[in-house]
Amino acid sequence: MSDTTTADAPARPVRRRAWIVGGVAVAVVAAGVAAVLMWSPWGSGEPAATELDIAGDIATHDPALVVGDEGEDWYVYSTGDVRKGLGAPQIRRSTDEGATWEYVGTAWDAQTRPEWAYEEVPGVENFWAPELYEHDGTWYLYFSASTFGSNRSSIGLMTSPTLDVDDPEYGWTDQGRVWGSDPATTNYNAIDPGIVEDADGTPWMAFGSFWGGIQMIELEWPSGLAAADAEPVTLATRNNALNAIEAPYVVARDGWFYLFVSRDKCCSGVDSTYSIAVGRSENVTGPYLDSWGNDMRFNGGDELLSTRGDMVGPGGQSVSQGYLGLHYYDASNGGQFRLDIRELGWTDDGWPVAWTEEELAG
Repeated sequence: MSDTTTADAPARPVRRRAWIVGGVAVAVVAAGVAAVLMWSPWGSGEPAATELDIAGDIATHDPALVVGDEGEDWYVYSTGDVRKGLGAPQIRRSTDEGATWEYVGTAWDAQTRPEWAYEEVPGVENFWAPELYEHDGTWYLYFSASTFGSNRSSIGLMTSPTLDVDDPEYGWTDQGRVWGSDPATTNYNAIDPGIVEDADGTPWMAFGSFWGGIQMIELEWPSGLAAADAEPVTLATRNNALNAIEAPYVVARDGWFYLFVSRDKCCSGVDSTYSIAVGRSENVTGPYLDSWGNDMRFNGGDELLSTRGDMVGPGGQSVSQGYLGLHYYDASNGGQFRLDIRELGWTDDGWPVAWTEEELAG
């Protein structure tokens, strides 16, 4: 069920890792060692993440987080609900640096909805996993049109000059379809877009859910649409028949591109098994390797965050200015999905840490 191609992987890196054995961190050198214990990216002297204490309306799924500059509002766009705004992506705003969130509407209404999406994806009711990206003064809103269990899907695009819902210039304009998939011609699923620019300023879109795994295509500015010669490149799979991997998000940092993905089962309340994994590459199209040198096209990836305590099935992530936005199912609240925001820690050798110090100590 995989459409990956083989390639020689770079030599395995040597790095200091911490293993948790009976609650004690034991440091080992990872150079060709076959490991059977659970690795924690945090150890003595390593940084941990900081979880924000958030309140208000935080019932969000698949959050696209935008952290405002100093003095600016923060925004989260998330998967839509058919009962609000015809299933358009929902919008929440924080005016106090992410502490308190309020619902401020949806990205479109009956007059401005993308009519083409209903023709391309029969039965679509709500729109999933939005992505927000700013380029040259324009905001680009990517969104997913699909139905459960099908890869007849499309990724669409709208643009706005601002995110500020109180600005007279605010408003999303439909730019049409970016990319699609269908059962007859593609072995991937065109949902869950994530945008990144390479060192030359060329935009790329990662996407994918199950089927052939995580893909990437080249886009072009200023349209934000697919480049004329765009062809999908496979970035990651689980290397098995189910291929439970989705929600890619790529972050450029210090000469590396980091691929964050969600793995296993979403959307099942306290029965969800979602978790977040990560790998990195010096090239935007990969190969993406974990800290052991395992290729994410063949089930590589360091586990970044997973179920712990009342936090069940964390995933659907995005990253903005060093903050990781995600959803999880709250076991203390009947499995209701909710927003979570963490300022990532980073190890000396350049790997993100999403666990807080308290979580790791427990």
